Amino acid sequence: MTTRTIVTAAATPARAPDETPDAPRPGRRRRLAVVGALAAGTAALFVLTIATGSHQVPLAEVVRVLFGGTSADPRWAVIVEEVRLPRALTATAVGAALAVAGVQMQTLFRNALADPFSLGVSSGASMGVAAVVVGTGGVAGSFTGNLAGLGRLGVVLAASLGAACVLALVLLLSRWVRSAVTLLVIGVMIGSAATAAVSVMLVYAQPERAQQFVMWGLGSFSATTWPDLRVMLPVIGGGLLAALLTAKRLNALLLGEDYARTMGLNVRRSRDLALLGTSLLAGAATAFCGPVAFLGLAVPHLTRVALGTSDHRALIPASMLAGAFLALACALLSQPPGMDSVLPLNAITSLFGAPVVIAFLIRSRRGIQGVTS
Repeated sequence: MTTRTIVTAAATPARAPDETPDAPRPGRRRRLAVVGALAAGTAALFVLTIATGSHQVPLAEVVRVLFGGTSADPRWAVIVEEVRLPRALTATAVGAALAVAGVQMQTLFRNALADPFSLGVSSGASMGVAAVVVGTGGVAGSFTGNLAGLGRLGVVLAASLGAACVLALVLLLSRWVRSAVTLLVIGVMIGSAATAAVSVMLVYAQPERAQQFVMWGLGSFSATTWPDLRVMLPVIGGGLLAALLTAKRLNALLLGEDYARTMGLNVRRSRDLALLGTSLLAGAATAFCGPVAFLGLAVPHLTRVALGTSDHRALIPASMLAGAFLALACALLSQPPGMDSVLPLNAITSLFGAPVVIAFLIRSRRGIQGVTS
């Protein structure tokens, strides 16, 4: 045996008996277990959310209707198909969208407090909706608005237009900004200016119209209809697919923009793609459901801790499931069983979610450091 052979053999670690090339490593087994548990929990909570509400629907009937069967009571079929299934699909899609958008923002800016609305997308959407409220008002009892006679569609278009204007301004300014931190500060300033504009508009609004805007700002998964979903689901689906395809780019950005450049990554293009994808997800969610708080900020941290990694190839799919799970849980809690009243969604997400996240992060050894590790 030559000296070179001895050095090579010593430098190569011995493989444990159970570490065959096809056997999953312990870290991979943990990730598969987390993703499996989240998928099962989300599916169970999806069915439970449909079954629970002011009128209880037996779980067996819910499953039968979901799989195309005929319900024993026609009223149950109407409740499931026309009221609760759209709400559950909305919560699932919006929860996944905000969670993934939060992952992209925290990675792009390397900031643990970044969320999907840090660039002012939510404020831009609010500005568009406030313009509808001040200019045209809405229908009593529900916030549907009336933009050029388009009803709820007018509100969605106004929110989308406001979010798009803010996004266009941020992307334009990003051409002259090299630092992601500077861009984040600019986004926060634009959001503050949009919020100030909303405050000025509400001063001149009639009290009942201002109250409608406040109700919209509390967030809701219950206002969407099947025509809404035909627009929202493809948009969010496209944003989620784009996030999955950019996982390797996000992994390169974890170690900083300078390191990513040395790897041959076009940082500016990657940053623009991440900003566009995040704004698409957050803008669609806000347009249809209002500014839903908490999910985009907290879910990425919870998912990193649960997975034990910041690898976006695992983090993005797990965040989708975790966001959907927590959104369904909040939707379930917002409408207690047997009660006709609906609690404000953002009150549930904050009051229920914040203590859980604080406890989870304190008990975790990695905690919030997982953002950049």
